[in-house]
Amino acid sequence: MDRRTLVKTLIAGLGVSALPMAPLAWAQEPESGDPDDSSPFSYAWLKGHAKELASHSYISHEGELPQSLKQISWDDYQAIRFRKDHALWADSESAFQAQLFHLGLYFQSPVTIHEVIDGKATMLRYNPEFFDYEGEQPLGDLPGNLGYAGFRLHYQTNFSLDLAAFLGASYFRAVASEMQYGMSARGLAIDTGVSGEEEFPRFSAFWLERPQPGSQVIRVWALLDSPSTTGAYAFVLDPGRNLVMDVDVALYPRTEIKRAGIAPLTSMYQVGENNRRMDYDWRPEIHDSDGLALLSGSGEWLWRPLENPAHLRFNSFADNNPRGFGLLQRDRNFDHYQDDGVFYERRPSVWVEPKGDWGKGSLDLVEIPTVDETFDNIVAFWHPEQALKPEQEYLFSYRLHWGEQAPVNPRELATVQATRTGLGGVIGQKREYFSWRFAVDFAGGVLEMLGEDAEVEAVISASRGEVEITSARPLSAINGYRAMFDLVPGDSEEPVNLRMFLRLGDEPLTETWVYQYTPPPESGRKLY
Repeated sequence: MDRRTLVKTLIAGLGVSALPMAPLAWAQEPESGDPDDSSPFSYAWLKGHAKELASHSYISHEGELPQSLKQISWDDYQAIRFRKDHALWADSESAFQAQLFHLGLYFQSPVTIHEVIDGKATMLRYNPEFFDYEGEQPLGDLPGNLGYAGFRLHYQTNFSLDLAAFLGASYFRAVASEMQYGMSARGLAIDTGVSGEEEFPRFSAFWLERPQPGSQVIRVWALLDSPSTTGAYAFVLDPGRNLVMDVDVALYPRTEIKRAGIAPLTSMYQVGENNRRMDYDWRPEIHDSDGLALLSGSGEWLWRPLENPAHLRFNSFADNNPRGFGLLQRDRNFDHYQDDGVFYERRPSVWVEPKGDWGKGSLDLVEIPTVDETFDNIVAFWHPEQALKPEQEYLFSYRLHWGEQAPVNPRELATVQATRTGLGGVIGQKREYFSWRFAVDFAGGVLEMLGEDAEVEAVISASRGEVEITSARPLSAINGYRAMFDLVPGDSEEPVNLRMFLRLGDEPLTETWVYQYTPPPESGRKLY
């Protein structure tokens, strides 16, 4: 399954809304390799199971479905709706409920789901009475061992809205106070952004622990499987203004993995203030995230505005023990999007907070060309310097923060508010050569405290070309500063890497803005 099909998969599944029809019945038959009825379960058991599974060749179960589900139409799949009164824990005082996604259409690989009570696990057996179906094509008699496609979680503040969903490969999403889905996270990325086919590991089984009365957190475990590796995952979800998700990962490679992506994030960027390549739509901006933020191991704050490039683009930021990174939606102004249907200004940012020693590696950013908003074309992940070797155990722990704001910020440093670009030169004067202008707005930190005579300097570096017409001046509209400069790229069309920050004397005032600019071909360098 390619990336575009996976995106359609997520849209199809999350578009199936739950409608109202006795709590779930449990399986009475054990599943081979998993705990059977009332079998002990623990994360230690799951890690042992994943390790043992890695000693065997990968077996794909894709397409092991009845023909009626393999060939189901989009409309008929959308007509399969989970009945709310069958939600897991709906008859209890739990603060959480769970609903299940049906197999079919793009969901061709069965997932087994279990409930865990007091350290004992029971598999949920498929029951057609859990769903309402109003489609045209009969589904026929479906077996009790059919399985499911995934699940969604709901919270007591509003059981009619999703809190999180695990659906498709190893994808999962969550919401915060604005109850708005946006970007996704994944369990693991393999060979993303390199030549050759990307591998999409999948969560093949889940274990959901019944929350204790009064508990405000929910625990979920997952088994990851793919041709290259197996893995055991433990999640703890803590809802709030920012939903906090603790993740523990144990990987057991079957083969050497040279391009492993840890804590991968996936988002969408079609058009924005700094990139108008696909601006045919009436809406001025269309994106789930507008930038990649990094707090390096040395304490440097970086902000990299996202782009929708004309060709596949790969950037790598080398680091040692990163303190955090994330794909953020900093621009929260409705007027900048004008979308009263999907409300891009409400999309959650996701910040990854590593735990423990992650060692040397790089934060990798992959930007893929897209023509519309249905394709998640942005991927960011941590890439360990050393390849993952078979017959070894690799442990990673991190915390995901889903919400309007990242849980940490540069404090005394101003942050980038907007990046705008356009043709360079001096207005009113004939342009003799091609240049490209960058206007970067900063706000926060101590900027609003500076006097009018403060000698603020824009410190700019470029990997090639010449920088000219530089300035840094107050911008009262945002109580900050605007830095501007032109880049003269020369004749080459090779990308130019840019860095900039503001300083007063020897003191940095802002985070570091980083950017990659690709000059157009000669035919596209119109001087007007």
